[in-house]
Amino acid sequence: MSSSAVPNSGPAVPAAPASSVRRSGLTWWKVLVTGAVGAAVVNLIVLAVAKLAGASLVVVDGGEEHPITVGGVIGSSVVPLVVGTGAALLLALWKPVFLRIAQYVGGGLALLSVAGPLSSGADGGTVAALSLMHITLGVAVVTTLKLHRRHH
Repeated sequence: MSSSAVPNSGPAVPAAPASSVRRSGLTWWKVLVTGAVGAAVVNLIVLAVAKLAGASLVVVDGGEEHPITVGGVIGSSVVPLVVGTGAALLLALWKPVFLRIAQYVGGGLALLSVAGPLSSGADGGTVAALSLMHITLGVAVVTTLKLHRRHH
């Protein structure tokens, strides 16, 4: 009996060169969208819980009342994250160490910004909700940059 198979002939499909193998994971823009959407969703949940708990969701500044709205929460969650994290991602193209630096700076600034709600003079529920929203943004910045670092 004859056989056309050659023993130990190797794989039927040639292996791709190492330089052409793409890493799986999230691209920079997917990381930004994921972080922004995540922060906005969590902060909207915090807003809903605060409303259900009876918080006034009004901040008085200079004698003028400023209600906390869904649009305001979305804008305040998305814009700082996209601008700050986007700048870090651009700087990281030049020097990758900026991703690590931005994690510390972004998280730290978000935690420092909790001073605003704490000194706002609003009711306790509103102060707690706003403080949690600021902390959520800090966690989102750190997590977003970590996702990007982990996949690149």
